[in-house]
Amino acid sequence: MAKTLDTYLTEYLEHLEIEKNRSPKTLENYAFYLGRFLEYLGGKKSPAAITHEEVRKYRLWLNRLIDVHGEPLKKNTQNYHLIALRSFLKYLAKRDINTLVAEKIELMKMPDRDVSFLEGSDLNHILEAPLKEQHESESPNTVLQKYRDKAVLELLFSTGLRVSELATLQKEDINLARDEFSIEGKGGKRRVVFLSEQAKYWIKKYLGLRKDMNPYLFISHDKRKQEDRTKAKGQSQYDHLTPRSVQRLVKKYAKMAGITKPVSPHTLRHSYATDLLQNGADIRSVQAMLGHSSITTTQIYTHITDRELKNIHKKFHGKGRKHD
Repeated sequence: MAKTLDTYLTEYLEHLEIEKNRSPKTLENYAFYLGRFLEYLGGKKSPAAITHEEVRKYRLWLNRLIDVHGEPLKKNTQNYHLIALRSFLKYLAKRDINTLVAEKIELMKMPDRDVSFLEGSDLNHILEAPLKEQHESESPNTVLQKYRDKAVLELLFSTGLRVSELATLQKEDINLARDEFSIEGKGGKRRVVFLSEQAKYWIKKYLGLRKDMNPYLFISHDKRKQEDRTKAKGQSQYDHLTPRSVQRLVKKYAKMAGITKPVSPHTLRHSYATDLLQNGADIRSVQAMLGHSSITTTQIYTHITDRELKNIHKKFHGKGRKHD
């Protein structure tokens, strides 16, 4: 009996898990995107049912789909669906299964990403915000939170870490005697990130104030939340800041610093990349330090340095020409 698309999808996800060693989150996303396509097309059909015309109709359906928030799907989300489908088709082709050629599916052209970053006084103000105001009457937990927040901000700007990478760091991951440490990023890929003197100093200062045995680098110092977690059944006694907590933390200090535009941990990652490029780093080095698998992703930052190119043009172009 011929296999149906449902069966091939199960085998493909197993292939991603075993041969490709994809993360659980990647498997979850691909199962969702491809499950949506099979639900549209019909999972009991054969791979030959995937035709150019059926994909065209599916793309039209996706573009008109309304999500749970009552909004149409974002263009990049629609592209994620198509990327998953192309990957599935390539897998089928490698198994010599008759279906649509993956290369016939073109992704939707996306506008250039708007990269938001901080520099100059805004950058200095947000980094200084946690310890700008201190009072003798502050509780030990409040003091701990402020030193923690200062260390978080300095580490984000020093390393360009993603918020998910920072949140799960453990104390043993970082050797403060060295200026670098290894981090596991997207897709299980490891890269080396580098610590500034400021980041090392404030992490050491924060850890010096900690009296707990929690192995995580950044933790909550809200006593009530700690007690609630301890009482919760099946909850580990050790917990770390969540990515959402770090996002709130950054937003809080951006507001305190008087920055009116939206600021997130990723803004500090953008600021890190921009700072490197504006100070002479080459794009390939920045790609490696950010952990981008493709140079195309890193190239979103190049337009930021256009003003540097303008200065170079003014300095070096047309020097031999006479002026009227």
